[in-house]
Amino acid sequence: MTKQQLMLVDGMALLFRGYYATSYRGNFMKTAEGMPTNGVYQFLRYFLNAIETFQPSHVICCWDMGAKTFRNDIYKDYKANRSAPPEELVPQFDLVKEVVSLFDVPNIGLKNYEADDCIGTLAKQYRTEYDVLILTGDRDILQLIHDSVQVAIMKKGQGNYDIYHKDNFYDKVGLYPHQIIDAKGLMGDSADNYPGVKGIGEKTAIKLLNEYKTIDNLLNHFADLSTSMQKRIKTDIDMLHLSRQLAEIQCDLPLTCDISHAEWTYDRTKVASAFEKLNFHRLIDMI
Repeated sequence: MTKQQLMLVDGMALLFRGYYATSYRGNFMKTAEGMPTNGVYQFLRYFLNAIETFQPSHVICCWDMGAKTFRNDIYKDYKANRSAPPEELVPQFDLVKEVVSLFDVPNIGLKNYEADDCIGTLAKQYRTEYDVLILTGDRDILQLIHDSVQVAIMKKGQGNYDIYHKDNFYDKVGLYPHQIIDAKGLMGDSADNYPGVKGIGEKTAIKLLNEYKTIDNLLNHFADLSTSMQKRIKTDIDMLHLSRQLAEIQCDLPLTCDISHAEWTYDRTKVASAFEKLNFHRLIDMI
């Protein structure tokens, strides 16, 4: 029997992508009350296109719940390189969740954790019963790929997706999904502002993990490494372990979502009425 498909949406990834895709032209769009809506409008275009493309039976949208998480507690500079969100985007954080709720899609988030952690937890909870598809623009989430979990990475433009699953992952990345955390430990992540081991980039990290499989095994064979590599790792051994800890998506949050509430079904009249008030006239044809 074919399993139904659950789509887990990385809400912030779609919202920020939508905001910047439209704001660079100065097209902020506004409600009658003057609230900018460009990020929400483009979010909906991405969201509805993905549903049309992948035809999920169930949909859940996951969100960050503030700028700070437990990762900032263990490394104060985590994501410290990111500027505050644009003022035109701030009021759209609440609006986008209201719009998602119009479709009777659950909005899930947990204080002190990132959307990735919520997605990881839900993917683990439901991957036995459902085929899980994660929609995001964030490659960090590739570590979650499993027998019944695949990831659709959004590419430039609309309706363009790079699909990763267990059968094509190694050919596309050069590693296996479970090695992504160790790769981040070695090379760090400039987007999230943690350095890993200085002097180890992506190519070297992949080479080391292809040879030693895991960081733990690499350290067990430390004497086999070149003198220069030993020096690099020894110098940054604490950051190596910390970076690996920061990279790991938590999949055991105290989080539940009644899957029956996530079934993709909605009242078109209600949604169309809300879209009219938001001046989202062109989107009505997509529902």
